[in-house]
Amino acid sequence: MSALDPKPRASVITCSNRSAAGQRADDSGQLLASALSDWGYEVLPRQVVPDQVEAIRTAVRDALADGARLVISTGGTGVTPTDVTPEAVTPLLERQIPGIAEQLRLASADRVPTAVLSRGVAGTIGDALVVTLPGSPGGVRDGLAVLKPLVEHVLQQLSGGDHRVGGGV
Repeated sequence: MSALDPKPRASVITCSNRSAAGQRADDSGQLLASALSDWGYEVLPRQVVPDQVEAIRTAVRDALADGARLVISTGGTGVTPTDVTPEAVTPLLERQIPGIAEQLRLASADRVPTAVLSRGVAGTIGDALVVTLPGSPGGVRDGLAVLKPLVEHVLQQLSGGDHRVGGGV
C-alpha cells in the first residue's frame, strides 16, 4: 500500500452462538480487528453471528458488498456439531488456497496438538481474500502471524499485480 492509496477494507466476522447471544465477550474478534487496523486496514464494524450456515454466509456477503478485500472469521472451525464455518464459507469460495489453511493448522501444532483439528479454509471471492480462523485468542494470534507476510501479496495478485522477485508464487 502506498501513502496515496486509500486504506483497503477488512472485515472481521465472529461465528459463535455464545458471543452472538451476549453470553461471552468477543475477545478473538477484537484481537483481529486491532491487528488489522495496525496493519493499515480500514476495519469495517465487526459482525458477530451465531454458528449457523446462512448467518455466516450473509455476513461474508455483506462484508464483500461493503468493499472488504480481506474477510477473516474467527470461530466455528472445530469438530463440534455446531462448528459450521467451513461448510458455510467453502461454497462461496471461487478458488481455495489450501496452503494457507494447512499452514494455519501447523503454526501452533507443536504447542497445541489439537490445532490440527481445525477445519478452517482459505480462498478468494472476486478480489477478496477470505480466511477462517479458530475461535480462541491463541489461535487468532497464531493465524495472524501466518497471514501477515502473505496478505498484501495475495491482494496485489488478486488486483492483477505481478509476482515478487524470488516470491516463488
